[in-house]
Amino acid sequence: MSRHVNDESSSRTDDTASARDPALAVENLRTVFHTEHERIHAVDGISFEIRRGETVGLVGESGSGKSVTARSILGLIESPGEIDPSSSIRFDGEDITEYSESEYESIRGDGIAMVFQDPLSTLNPVYTVGNQIKEALSLHQGLRGAAATERAIELLEEVGIPDAARRVTEYPHQFSGGMRQRAVIAMALACAPEVLICDEPTTALDVTIQAQIIDLLLDLQAERDLSILFITHDMGVIAEVADRVNVMYAGEIVESAPVEPLFAEPKHPYTQGLLRSIPGMQTSGDRLETIEGEVPTPNEPATSCRFAPRCPKAFDECSQLAPVPTDVGDDPDHDAACLLYPAELSTDEAVTRHESAGDGGKQ
Repeated sequence: MSRHVNDESSSRTDDTASARDPALAVENLRTVFHTEHERIHAVDGISFEIRRGETVGLVGESGSGKSVTARSILGLIESPGEIDPSSSIRFDGEDITEYSESEYESIRGDGIAMVFQDPLSTLNPVYTVGNQIKEALSLHQGLRGAAATERAIELLEEVGIPDAARRVTEYPHQFSGGMRQRAVIAMALACAPEVLICDEPTTALDVTIQAQIIDLLLDLQAERDLSILFITHDMGVIAEVADRVNVMYAGEIVESAPVEPLFAEPKHPYTQGLLRSIPGMQTSGDRLETIEGEVPTPNEPATSCRFAPRCPKAFDECSQLAPVPTDVGDDPDHDAACLLYPAELSTDEAVTRHESAGDGGKQ
């Protein structure tokens, strides 16, 4: 499971983490895209927080709303998209949801930085890697000339790029895929951000390089006390990096828990399906399980469980009532949006509980 949880030398114990104020707190985030014929509720009322120095995973299939969540946090939603005014995104205790573009520019990179999935789309092919790092240093830290070059070399060395003094003058096409991703991480860290959003940063890499990038991120986190939002569809990666996990489906968070309880006792049928689809999780000789169907496009507010059409445990009420996040056991940090819970209640009683909660939130 997560190296963060099992490493006894880690300073981020559960008690320490819980005592810290969140570096980033997202509450009731709703991001809607307007098309000619409909409104797409890409992110539909999600809430989570990232404490200082911890890694929070955001996991789910493609189309679940993970990347839109990241772009919403950074103020990168453009027309025809918009963030609902009822949403709240707090960074270092300050609500940044309605920041102007210039105000967002003041914290992008400097306070919150992002590592994107494809380094080739992040790096400009006509500028050297060093020049692109130095641009961030100039914009946010006022470093120029030899001082900026020296710092760019240091950053490339920090992310494990050999012969950094030479590499700083090279172009992205002269870097391998793994080295390009390391260079993108160096750019993200250039201005010493407090929060690092990693959006599928290992998806385009082979397994060996993927493991190296994960190790690099965890080492940098330990050195800098970074708060990380790690977005992926890969539950195996989440097991390696995350302290806590939010499972996202069709714009909603359907289960939230610390990483070890989530893997040991997943509660939501969607989470259970994701874990059963991991190679190596099934009995020897069994066929790899899949979740039949596709993630729906959430083109209206939820009036039912969006996972119900694909759920093996669905019953009639699942298509008539939208569940709310509900405690699923003794751990107050583990909840699921599913009509099967609270587990100690009968199905009818649980349904009644969700009906009475309505939009009132967690029970």
